[in-house]
Amino acid sequence: MGKIAWVVNEKGVRNVYSAQAPQYIAVKETQYTMDDGIEISKLLFYGSDLIFVRGSSPNREGEFPNPSLAADGTDQAIFLSRDKKVQKLTEGSAPLLRGELMYFINKGQVYEYNFTDALVCNLFTTRGEIGSLRLSPDQNKLAFISNRRDHAFLGIYDFNDQSIIYPDPTVDIDRYPVWSPESNQVAVLRMPYDPGLIFVSKLEAQPFSIRLINFEEGKSKTLWKAEEGQGSAFYGFSSEQQLFWMANNELLFPWEKEGWLHLYSLPSKGGKAKLLTPGNLEIQHVNQSPDRSSFLFSSNQGDINRQHIGQWKGSKIKQITEGKGIEWSPVIDGLGNSFALGSSGLEPAAVKRLEGGKTHTIFSSEDYPNSNLTLPEAVVFSAADGMKIHGQLFLPKGLKPGQKNRALLFFHGGSRRQMLLGFHHIDYYHYAYALNQYLASQGYIVLSVNYRSGTGYGLKFREALNYGAGGNSEFNDVLGAGLFLQNHPNVDSTKIGLWGGSYGGYLTAMGLARASDMFAAGVDIHGVMNWNVIIKNFMPSYEALEHPDFAKLAYDSSPIAYMNTWRSPVLLIHGDDDRNVPFSESVDKIKALREKKVYYEQIIFPDEVHGFLLHQNWLNAYKATVDFFDRMLK
Repeated sequence: MGKIAWVVNEKGVRNVYSAQAPQYIAVKETQYTMDDGIEISKLLFYGSDLIFVRGSSPNREGEFPNPSLAADGTDQAIFLSRDKKVQKLTEGSAPLLRGELMYFINKGQVYEYNFTDALVCNLFTTRGEIGSLRLSPDQNKLAFISNRRDHAFLGIYDFNDQSIIYPDPTVDIDRYPVWSPESNQVAVLRMPYDPGLIFVSKLEAQPFSIRLINFEEGKSKTLWKAEEGQGSAFYGFSSEQQLFWMANNELLFPWEKEGWLHLYSLPSKGGKAKLLTPGNLEIQHVNQSPDRSSFLFSSNQGDINRQHIGQWKGSKIKQITEGKGIEWSPVIDGLGNSFALGSSGLEPAAVKRLEGGKTHTIFSSEDYPNSNLTLPEAVVFSAADGMKIHGQLFLPKGLKPGQKNRALLFFHGGSRRQMLLGFHHIDYYHYAYALNQYLASQGYIVLSVNYRSGTGYGLKFREALNYGAGGNSEFNDVLGAGLFLQNHPNVDSTKIGLWGGSYGGYLTAMGLARASDMFAAGVDIHGVMNWNVIIKNFMPSYEALEHPDFAKLAYDSSPIAYMNTWRSPVLLIHGDDDRNVPFSESVDKIKALREKKVYYEQIIFPDEVHGFLLHQNWLNAYKATVDFFDRMLK
């Protein structure tokens, strides 16, 4: 079918749009009108109708996000849009269609919804938390992954005899199942269980592999295994699927053997993996055509500061887009037409059709104030230890020689991110780019820093020695960026601030705590206070007392260890349903600031999560950020 669909967030009001061949004119499919903080995701065509999920996942206590404080609460449910009328089908997520039946996940188990009589039933019950539902091409079997903490099995459900098998169980972790075109084999990525610590450099691991399970022969074998050393630790694309079985029986997958996240191919019969995208570039977003004949991807090939679209077809690679724009999240419709989201330094995200090496806009925000924006400059500067760091410099319009302005550093979160020379593909950083533009329009000189442990610059940059909880080597980048601004001819060196969220909030706090002489003020949005707390949040099994040497290093790599030298004022912003950085981090930070009599202000959003769901909360946070810097850097 020649039809695509996408979600539009207009000032917090989220709606589904679609466009159909041949004209591909945007049509609004849903009619939501409130900034209610309820996300829309997992779009799926059911004939000409649309299935989608509305709502976010619950936290560990089973509570769904409710930042709008709706009296009747919220949930996560699957909806049907038909003739612009929306119907709630059932609670759950991850819908998968099989004729008049829909399979979905609810509370870690698989359920079936029958469109004919609207009945819901449990398809099967098994141990573990079920995910990664994949229907065989002949629709007779359902592959899934049963996650069991320190191991994960590939499972197969047979619709004909209603049976479950685990065809190749091991102590390892199976992920990303993919069916062969003939429905007789499944391939998975297999990874040895690694209980190692997180937020520390990890250049190597027990090698991951591709495992092939043949149902007709009742045999399993390792089709391919990563070499030891560089690239042995798996790192994937920005995609829900990492392994792709093409129509010509080649398997496509990511590998960092060359020190960059590249695309490789492998014959389904086995053999040597072939590098498809050589050079200093990283693949990010990927998508396979419905007929498995072609494959689109975004990368920073030939343009380290942007993302463009490339294509695999007939075992050959070619570049589809280039230039000053940024393109990501490519898709291919049932007619073979290609689309992507795209932006630029002056234009926010829009839906683009890719045709003849050019992009044609299908849908965009028409009232965005482009005339107030400035094109950021790509800059490279030296960190305090000499490492070369990339950034984007926003200069106010009309800046005169000798004029001295206030200046700010911006640090993205993640830290597995790369800020670009334009509006970002992740909404969190799309907003941050807009704020940096606004700050520049108000006379601030802003440097957005792509510090070490981020993506876009290769394996050794992402897994930089002693980063994060292993020594905070990124602080060298903070100092280097501060010196860059101090030495800029248009910067007032006494009026430099810094801001960021999450990991960027962590670096903001480190800058204020360790270099208050350099940084006059900061805005720390849900930032890290103590790495031991953060690691425990992501690894519940982590006990600091069991790792005394590392726990001390992690503590010494955290803002909490430098409160005695923190003097600069700070604005702290946090939502108290944050699942990434526990709210207790801000509680502990303010407690320490009070004890040291450091000036602070705070903005707290009840029932808000890490990436704010309410548009109004983003506005309130950013307005407070500008106001704080205006007052502190007079």
